[in-house]
Amino acid sequence: MATQPVDGRKGVDSLAAMVRSVFALDPLNGHLYVFLSMRRDRVRVIYWDRNGFAMWTKRLEKGRFHGPLCEDDRLTVSTLDPADLALILDGIDLAGARRRPRWEPCREPSAKVSPRPLFLSSQ
Repeated sequence: MATQPVDGRKGVDSLAAMVRSVFALDPLNGHLYVFLSMRRDRVRVIYWDRNGFAMWTKRLEKGRFHGPLCEDDRLTVSTLDPADLALILDGIDLAGARRRPRWEPCREPSAKVSPRPLFLSSQ
């Protein structure tokens, strides 16, 4: 997601050029690139879909989109996970949201456990 609003009149070619030149990323990699308009009442999502660019637009009739915007005027990119993007598109402000702790597998090598036989032999 772009950290600063962009001109809402930009099309897919202009936004893909921004991804390439400003973010130094490849717009053909299949990732979603999200841009808010200056008034933040529109969001544009572009992505490469196997044989061409696709662009998705949503305009709010009331209210504004809230995303991870920076205070300075630099246009950079912020990585979102799918849940955060869904919340932003639903109009939820992530500034007050907090993520609950979730279970994650242990990353440390544990003591070696001998494998159990899948079945017992009759001997």
